[in-house]
Amino acid sequence: MTRKYRVDDLVDYDSYPLDQPQSTNYQNALAHARQQLRHDGCAVIKDLIRPTAVRTISKEIVDRKSTTHFSTSSMNPYFRTTKNPQYPDRHPVNTFVERSSGFIPGDSWDSSLAIDVLFRSIELTQFIRDCLETESVHCYADPLAGLTANILDPGQQFAWHFDTNEFAVTAMIDEADEGGLFEYVPMIRTPDDESFQRIQKVLEDDRSEVKTLELHAGDLQIFRGRHSLHRVTRVPATSKARHAAIFAYTAEPGVIGRVERTRQLFGRVLPAHEEAEQRRVRSDSLID
Repeated sequence: MTRKYRVDDLVDYDSYPLDQPQSTNYQNALAHARQQLRHDGCAVIKDLIRPTAVRTISKEIVDRKSTTHFSTSSMNPYFRTTKNPQYPDRHPVNTFVERSSGFIPGDSWDSSLAIDVLFRSIELTQFIRDCLETESVHCYADPLAGLTANILDPGQQFAWHFDTNEFAVTAMIDEADEGGLFEYVPMIRTPDDESFQRIQKVLEDDRSEVKTLELHAGDLQIFRGRHSLHRVTRVPATSKARHAAIFAYTAEPGVIGRVERTRQLFGRVLPAHEEAEQRRVRSDSLID
Protein backbone atom coordinates (compact mmCIF):
# COMPACT_ATOMS: atom_id res chain seq x y z
CA MET A 1 0.00 0.00 0.00
CA THR A 2 1.33 3.42 -0.99
CA ARG A 3 2.23 5.55 1.99
CA LYS A 4 0.29 8.78 2.51
CA TYR A 5 2.61 11.49 3.75
CA ARG A 6 1.70 13.89 6.52
CA VAL A 7 2.73 17.53 6.47
CA ASP A 8 4.91 17.10 9.57
CA ASP A 9 6.80 14.37 7.68
CA LEU A 10 7.75 16.99 5.14
CA VAL A 11 8.09 20.29 7.00
CA ASP A 12 10.52 20.99 9.87
CA TYR A 13 7.87 21.48 12.54
CA ASP A 14 10.48 22.25 15.20
CA SER A 15 11.51 25.44 13.41
CA TYR A 16 8.23 26.00 11.55
CA PRO A 17 5.31 24.59 13.58
CA LEU A 18 2.64 25.17 10.95
CA ASP A 19 0.04 23.54 13.20
CA GLN A 20 0.70 26.07 15.99
CA PRO A 21 0.21 29.54 14.49
CA GLN A 22 0.33 31.21 17.92
CA SER A 23 3.68 29.69 18.83
CA THR A 24 6.82 31.81 19.11
CA ASN A 25 8.61 29.99 16.29
CA TYR A 26 5.67 30.37 13.92
CA GLN A 27 5.29 34.05 14.73
CA ASN A 28 9.02 34.65 14.31
CA ALA A 29 9.05 32.96 10.90
CA LEU A 30 5.96 34.89 9.91
CA ALA A 31 7.41 38.25 10.96
CA HIS A 32 10.62 37.61 9.02
CA ALA A 33 8.75 36.55 5.86
CA ARG A 34 6.43 39.56 6.03
CA GLN A 35 9.39 41.90 6.44
CA GLN A 36 11.03 40.47 3.33
CA LEU A 37 7.82 40.65 1.29
CA ARG A 38 7.15 44.23 2.30
CA HIS A 39 10.73 45.18 1.46
CA ASP A 40 10.99 43.81 -2.06
CA GLY A 41 8.28 41.24 -2.70
CA CYS A 42 10.51 38.20 -2.10
CA ALA A 43 10.71 36.04 1.03
CA VAL A 44 12.87 32.98 1.60
CA ILE A 45 11.96 30.57 4.39
CA LYS A 46 15.23 28.73 4.94
CA ASP A 47 15.22 24.92 5.37
CA LEU A 48 11.44 24.69 5.66
CA ILE A 49 11.42 21.24 4.04
CA ARG A 50 13.09 18.41 5.93
CA PRO A 51 16.19 16.86 4.26
CA THR A 52 14.45 13.48 4.10
CA ALA A 53 11.50 15.11 2.32
CA VAL A 54 13.83 16.88 -0.11
CA ARG A 55 15.29 13.51 -1.07
CA THR A 56 11.81 12.00 -1.45
CA ILE A 57 10.57 14.84 -3.65
CA SER A 58 13.78 14.74 -5.69
CA LYS A 59 13.11 11.09 -6.49
CA GLU A 60 9.48 11.90 -7.39
CA ILE A 61 10.72 14.52 -9.85
CA VAL A 62 13.42 12.31 -11.36
CA ASP A 63 10.97 9.43 -11.72
CA ARG A 64 8.66 11.69 -13.76
CA LYS A 65 11.28 13.63 -15.67
CA SER A 66 10.38 11.76 -18.86
CA THR A 67 7.07 13.69 -18.88
CA THR A 68 8.86 17.06 -18.96
CA HIS A 69 7.95 19.38 -21.80
CA PHE A 70 11.24 21.00 -22.84
CA SER A 71 11.24 23.94 -25.19
CA THR A 72 13.76 26.43 -26.50
CA SER A 73 12.59 29.76 -27.84
CA SER A 74 13.63 33.37 -28.12
CA MET A 75 11.10 35.37 -26.10
CA ASN A 76 10.52 38.81 -24.66
CA PRO A 77 9.65 39.33 -20.96
CA TYR A 78 5.96 38.92 -21.80
CA PHE A 79 6.40 35.45 -23.35
CA ARG A 80 5.96 36.77 -26.88
CA THR A 81 8.21 35.36 -29.59
CA THR A 82 7.51 37.63 -32.57
CA LYS A 83 8.33 41.27 -33.25
CA ASN A 84 5.61 43.87 -32.73
CA PRO A 85 5.88 46.67 -35.34
CA GLN A 86 3.93 49.02 -33.07
CA TYR A 87 7.05 49.38 -30.92
CA PRO A 88 10.62 50.43 -31.79
CA ASP A 89 13.34 47.81 -32.18
CA ARG A 90 15.07 48.88 -28.96
CA HIS A 91 12.17 48.13 -26.66
CA PRO A 92 11.32 45.30 -24.20
CA VAL A 93 8.50 44.13 -26.45
CA ASN A 94 11.02 43.62 -29.27
CA THR A 95 13.96 42.36 -27.19
CA PHE A 96 14.19 38.57 -27.26
CA VAL A 97 16.30 36.30 -25.06
CA GLU A 98 16.75 32.53 -25.15
CA ARG A 99 14.51 30.51 -22.84
CA SER A 100 15.49 26.86 -22.66
CA SER A 101 13.92 24.88 -19.85
CA GLY A 102 11.23 22.39 -19.07
CA PHE A 103 8.21 21.78 -16.86
CA ILE A 104 6.79 18.56 -15.51
CA PRO A 105 3.02 19.10 -15.83
CA GLY A 106 0.45 18.86 -13.07
CA ASP A 107 -1.12 15.69 -14.42
CA SER A 108 2.12 13.80 -13.80
CA TRP A 109 1.55 13.82 -10.02
CA ASP A 110 -0.97 12.02 -7.83
CA SER A 111 -2.23 12.50 -4.29
CA SER A 112 0.03 9.81 -2.81
CA LEU A 113 3.18 11.83 -3.53
CA ALA A 114 4.99 14.03 -1.04
CA ILE A 115 5.16 16.92 -3.51
CA ASP A 116 1.37 16.86 -3.93
CA VAL A 117 0.67 16.53 -0.19
CA LEU A 118 2.87 19.56 0.50
CA PHE A 119 1.26 21.69 -2.21
CA ARG A 120 -2.30 20.95 -1.13
CA SER A 121 -1.77 20.99 2.62
CA ILE A 122 -4.07 23.29 4.56
CA GLU A 123 -1.22 24.15 6.91
CA LEU A 124 1.18 25.36 4.21
CA THR A 125 -1.54 27.27 2.39
CA GLN A 126 -2.50 29.04 5.62
CA PHE A 127 1.14 29.91 6.32
CA ILE A 128 1.42 31.45 2.85
CA ARG A 129 -1.80 33.40 3.46
CA ASP A 130 -0.36 34.68 6.72
CA CYS A 131 2.94 35.66 5.07
CA LEU A 132 1.12 37.55 2.32
CA GLU A 133 -1.24 39.12 4.86
CA THR A 134 -4.35 38.08 2.97
CA GLU A 135 -7.06 35.45 3.14
CA SER A 136 -7.21 35.24 -0.66
CA VAL A 137 -4.87 32.33 -1.37
CA HIS A 138 -6.10 29.20 -3.14
CA CYS A 139 -4.29 26.34 -4.85
CA TYR A 140 -4.16 27.09 -8.57
CA ALA A 141 -6.86 24.94 -10.15
CA ASP A 142 -5.05 24.66 -13.49
CA PRO A 143 -4.62 20.92 -14.21
CA LEU A 144 -1.18 21.44 -15.79
CA ALA A 145 0.26 24.55 -14.12
CA GLY A 146 -1.02 24.27 -10.55
CA LEU A 147 1.71 21.94 -9.32
CA THR A 148 4.79 21.66 -11.51
CA ALA A 149 8.51 21.11 -11.39
CA ASN A 150 10.80 23.46 -13.28
CA ILE A 151 13.70 21.62 -14.91
CA LEU A 152 16.92 23.31 -15.96
CA ASP A 153 19.24 20.74 -17.44
CA PRO A 154 22.90 21.56 -18.09
CA GLY A 155 23.18 24.40 -20.61
CA GLN A 156 19.66 25.74 -20.02
CA GLN A 157 18.34 29.03 -18.62
CA PHE A 158 15.01 30.72 -17.92
CA ALA A 159 15.05 34.20 -19.46
CA TRP A 160 13.83 37.47 -17.94
CA HIS A 161 10.04 37.46 -17.60
CA PHE A 162 6.98 38.40 -15.56
CA ASP A 163 4.48 35.95 -14.08
CA THR A 164 0.77 36.01 -14.87
CA ASN A 165 -0.09 35.19 -11.25
CA GLU A 166 0.38 37.78 -8.51
CA PHE A 167 2.79 35.54 -6.63
CA ALA A 168 4.48 32.15 -6.85
CA VAL A 169 5.90 29.72 -4.31
CA THR A 170 9.02 27.73 -5.16
CA ALA A 171 10.66 24.92 -3.23
CA MET A 172 14.29 24.30 -4.17
CA ILE A 173 14.87 20.56 -4.45
CA ASP A 174 18.04 19.92 -6.46
CA GLU A 175 20.59 22.72 -6.75
CA ALA A 176 22.90 23.11 -9.71
CA ASP A 177 26.61 22.77 -8.95
CA GLU A 178 27.00 26.33 -10.23
CA GLY A 179 24.79 28.82 -12.01
CA GLY A 180 21.01 28.42 -11.83
CA LEU A 181 20.76 31.54 -9.67
CA PHE A 182 17.49 33.38 -9.18
CA GLU A 183 17.78 37.06 -10.15
CA TYR A 184 15.10 39.72 -9.91
CA VAL A 185 14.35 43.43 -10.04
CA PRO A 186 11.79 44.15 -7.31
CA MET A 187 8.51 45.77 -8.31
CA ILE A 188 9.89 47.27 -11.52
CA ARG A 189 6.41 47.85 -12.93
CA THR A 190 3.00 48.69 -11.52
CA PRO A 191 -0.54 48.14 -12.83
CA ASP A 192 -0.41 51.71 -14.15
CA ASP A 193 3.18 51.89 -15.43
CA GLU A 194 4.95 49.30 -17.59
CA SER A 195 8.36 50.96 -16.91
CA PHE A 196 9.64 50.01 -20.36
CA GLN A 197 12.78 52.15 -20.09
CA ARG A 198 13.95 50.54 -16.84
CA ILE A 199 13.15 47.07 -18.15
CA GLN A 200 15.14 47.68 -21.33
CA LYS A 201 18.20 48.63 -19.28
CA VAL A 202 18.01 45.29 -17.47
CA LEU A 203 17.67 43.43 -20.75
CA GLU A 204 20.82 45.24 -21.94
CA ASP A 205 22.74 43.96 -18.88
CA ASP A 206 22.44 46.99 -16.61
CA ARG A 207 22.68 45.28 -13.20
CA SER A 208 22.24 48.35 -11.01
CA GLU A 209 18.76 47.20 -9.88
CA VAL A 210 19.28 43.43 -10.08
CA LYS A 211 19.26 41.30 -6.93
CA THR A 212 20.70 37.77 -6.91
CA LEU A 213 19.35 35.02 -4.69
CA GLU A 214 21.05 31.68 -4.11
CA LEU A 215 18.40 29.19 -3.03
CA HIS A 216 19.38 25.94 -1.32
CA ALA A 217 17.65 22.57 -1.14
CA GLY A 218 14.78 22.75 1.33
CA ASP A 219 14.28 26.52 1.03
CA LEU A 220 10.81 27.85 0.23
CA GLN A 221 10.51 31.11 -1.70
CA ILE A 222 7.41 33.30 -1.84
CA PHE A 223 7.74 35.77 -4.70
CA ARG A 224 5.53 38.50 -6.13
CA GLY A 225 6.42 37.91 -9.76
CA ARG A 226 3.62 39.79 -11.51
CA HIS A 227 5.39 43.12 -11.13
CA SER A 228 9.01 42.02 -10.57
CA LEU A 229 11.16 41.09 -13.56
CA HIS A 230 13.03 37.85 -12.87
CA ARG A 231 15.03 34.99 -14.36
CA VAL A 232 17.09 31.90 -13.53
CA THR A 233 20.65 32.12 -14.87
CA ARG A 234 22.15 29.48 -17.11
CA VAL A 235 23.15 26.13 -15.64
CA PRO A 236 26.62 25.35 -17.06
CA ALA A 237 27.11 22.31 -19.26
CA THR A 238 29.38 20.82 -16.59
CA SER A 239 26.79 21.09 -13.80
CA LYS A 240 24.10 18.73 -12.60
CA ALA A 241 20.50 19.71 -13.34
CA ARG A 242 18.49 22.19 -11.27
CA HIS A 243 15.05 20.99 -10.12
CA ALA A 244 12.54 23.20 -8.32
CA ALA A 245 8.96 22.42 -7.28
CA ILE A 246 6.57 25.21 -8.25
CA PHE A 247 3.48 25.61 -6.09
CA ALA A 248 1.09 27.99 -7.84
CA TYR A 249 -1.66 29.81 -5.98
CA THR A 250 -4.27 32.36 -6.97
CA ALA A 251 -6.29 35.04 -5.22
CA GLU A 252 -9.56 33.50 -6.40
CA PRO A 253 -10.55 29.81 -6.41
CA GLY A 254 -11.03 27.83 -9.61
CA VAL A 255 -8.63 29.81 -11.81
CA ILE A 256 -7.38 28.17 -15.04
CA GLY A 257 -4.35 29.44 -17.01
CA ARG A 258 -4.30 31.17 -20.37
CA VAL A 259 -4.21 29.06 -23.50
CA GLU A 260 -1.21 30.77 -25.12
CA ARG A 261 1.16 30.54 -22.15
CA THR A 262 -0.02 27.04 -21.23
CA ARG A 263 0.86 25.83 -24.70
CA GLN A 264 4.26 27.54 -24.50
CA LEU A 265 5.16 25.93 -21.18
CA PHE A 266 3.55 22.51 -21.55
CA GLY A 267 3.20 22.02 -25.29
CA ARG A 268 -0.53 21.35 -25.03
CA VAL A 269 -3.78 22.56 -23.54
CA LEU A 270 -6.76 20.70 -22.12
CA PRO A 271 -10.49 21.34 -22.63
CA ALA A 272 -10.51 23.18 -19.27
CA HIS A 273 -8.12 25.79 -20.71
CA GLU A 274 -10.24 26.34 -23.81
CA GLU A 275 -13.39 26.73 -21.72
CA ALA A 276 -11.74 29.16 -19.29
CA GLU A 277 -10.44 31.31 -22.14
CA GLN A 278 -13.98 31.99 -23.28
CA ARG A 279 -15.03 33.47 -19.95
CA ARG A 280 -11.76 35.12 -18.88
CA VAL A 281 -11.77 38.64 -17.44
CA ARG A 282 -8.42 40.39 -17.13
CA SER A 283 -7.46 41.70 -13.68
CA ASP A 284 -5.17 44.42 -15.03
CA SER A 285 -4.17 46.07 -18.32
CA LEU A 286 -0.50 45.03 -18.29
CA ILE A 287 0.86 43.52 -21.51
CA ASP A 288 1.21 40.18 -19.70
